[in-house]
Amino acid sequence: MNKVGKIGIVVVLIAAVVVVIAVKTNKSGPGTATPGGGQGIPAQYMPDQLTGKGLPALIDLGAGTCIPCKLMAPILEDLKKEMEGRLVVQFLDMSEYPALADVYRISIMPTQVFYDASGKELFRHEGFFSKEDILSKWKELGVGLSAPQLPVFERLAPAKADGRPKDGICYMCDGDINPRTLVTVQTDKGPVRLCSPHCYFIMYSCLTEDKAGFEKKVSVTDWAADKLIPAASAIYLYALDGRTGRPTVKAFGEAEKAKSEQETSGGNIIDWTMLQEKELATRCGFCDRTVYPEDAAGVRAAGVYTWGCCSHCALGVAARTGLDIEVHEHDRLTAEEIVVKTLNGSVASLEPATAVAWFGQRKKPDGTWASAGCFHQGFFVNAENLKKWVEQNPYETGRLISISQALDNKMKLSAEQIKKACKIGQCAPK
Repeated sequence: MNKVGKIGIVVVLIAAVVVVIAVKTNKSGPGTATPGGGQGIPAQYMPDQLTGKGLPALIDLGAGTCIPCKLMAPILEDLKKEMEGRLVVQFLDMSEYPALADVYRISIMPTQVFYDASGKELFRHEGFFSKEDILSKWKELGVGLSAPQLPVFERLAPAKADGRPKDGICYMCDGDINPRTLVTVQTDKGPVRLCSPHCYFIMYSCLTEDKAGFEKKVSVTDWAADKLIPAASAIYLYALDGRTGRPTVKAFGEAEKAKSEQETSGGNIIDWTMLQEKELATRCGFCDRTVYPEDAAGVRAAGVYTWGCCSHCALGVAARTGLDIEVHEHDRLTAEEIVVKTLNGSVASLEPATAVAWFGQRKKPDGTWASAGCFHQGFFVNAENLKKWVEQNPYETGRLISISQALDNKMKLSAEQIKKACKIGQCAPK
């Protein structure tokens, strides 16, 4: 761990100690309440007023200045609305009434205390507690609380058969291959065909085999002559698409042809070495695949900015780093922004709250299901947008899941599984 990381941990520990000391110190101040008294505390905040009323109760004790407490606030509001008539949900501010620490035996903020319908304490938890974990705990305690369920939506078989010729489908992204940007990689089993130099470099960044001299296997299509030429000796016109901001790459066998195209469409003329440097410059913070920022999800972790090659890999940054993260992704149908913040490996906040995830999956020959790959995952602001997108993409298969579930799937991965994430092992045709 570097020096900055160590300092950060020390600061967090000091802050936690200060919170504990402040709570304990406030117990002995003026207006102190005792379990049998409650001096200085409004009667409605006492345990006998909040519990034992025929409903289970969740009492959260914190303070407005406590960061985990602030993250709990929207969760408590959601639960209060969704569980009205089934669960008592109450936040008690210990900065306003310090004597609550003695009444509820609190040493860390926030603390959530779970009571059954008779007023008996069942469980307590210290620190941030996600909505999903709260509901899971109630279920574990034998208290049936049904939260609004996500709509069940899945498509386990393509809406129509993929009639495209196999040699016209990109090995990496499954998109259609434009013959003028075709890239091929020779293997012992035949050529692997890719739709563009960018998809080639995505594949290259995922390989686990020895890459020394790998470029000798690679051919690109001459934009002017419409024929395959060695990638390493080609000349490239590198430009930016005016609409999307994504790079466009055209290969040429002759410098004069590249210069002629440059006069028409603009851009810079570069060689293979520089193209490789540009293409491999930006990597996914989870699986290390090369990405274009224009296509990727933005991720902030401990003040450092990185990318997720897909929405699910963006969440995986929390699993790989062990840090709390903030993800900025866009709805794959409408491009509306979706923001996910995590705390301790759980979703702390989600904007909009209706956002959901598509888990693209494919059935393997043995009948089991596996991820369909990063090109087939996405976030949507609501289930309706997801369904529309699936309808527009008839070859997609998978299911709707919550973003919390998508994060949980990543957090369950072992260090070894994370290390192997998105690696394709070898370059081989389908």
